[in-house]
Amino acid sequence: MADSVSRKGFVSLIGSAGIAAAVTQAPETAVAAVTPAAPAAHHPASPHAMPAAPLGSEPEAYAFFNDDEAAFVEAAVERLIPGDHLSPSAKELGVALYIDQQLAGGYGAAARMYTHGPWMPGTPQQGYQLRQTPAEAYRLGILETNAYTQKTYGKTFDKLDAAHRDDVLTGLEGGKIVFESIPSEVFFNFLYGNTVEGFFADPLYGGNRDKAGWKMIGFPGVAANYQDQIAKHNVPYRVAPVSIADVQQGKPVAAGHMLMHDMALANIKKMKEGR
Repeated sequence: MADSVSRKGFVSLIGSAGIAAAVTQAPETAVAAVTPAAPAAHHPASPHAMPAAPLGSEPEAYAFFNDDEAAFVEAAVERLIPGDHLSPSAKELGVALYIDQQLAGGYGAAARMYTHGPWMPGTPQQGYQLRQTPAEAYRLGILETNAYTQKTYGKTFDKLDAAHRDDVLTGLEGGKIVFESIPSEVFFNFLYGNTVEGFFADPLYGGNRDKAGWKMIGFPGVAANYQDQIAKHNVPYRVAPVSIADVQQGKPVAAGHMLMHDMALANIKKMKEGR
């Protein structure tokens, strides 16, 4: 693994390049938690209807990981994106919860993946080729990593110091730690990719707490209209990021950060319908 500063810089570049997709097309697991906006003024709600709970207001609780698995993932994401002067760590931003929520639903069950044989080694261009679902790959990967660290260091991964955790993650990344069930580099790729997703996804899905990932790279969130900014050349664009929950709750938006609420709410509806 690279040192923490260069690693954070690399993660920042990834987030800047692909973050819009993470905001508007979050994995389907978390979509089940999305609550539609309150009825519009011209469609008054029934006086007996219960008000919709604000998005992202549900209590945080692991739905997939057991205690040992949660401890592993929290320790791993903390080293994959450590805290520094740019932002808190992935663990502090709730990335382990984000991963848990995805594995508990459609993503973990490979709902949108081809899951039939033949299962044969493929080229990197062919993508994931194993029979295990992402949820199964995580369970096996965590179990085998902890077995390795118990044998090598006499303790589970989460009990190792930072330097030894980095050594283990480096071994997984390069396939130098050999698993019996799945290639260790496949497990690492799942873990690292999902960590980056959780760091930059809309906070609704469990990670990017307080929108810290967005603030780190200056991403404005779900803003959909920058018409008033186009003619302003060489002027920094500084606004507080706005999340899906902010739109649903009708929170005030800073001037210059225009939102198309109908578009944002339409995206929420599409996510609920799995489109």
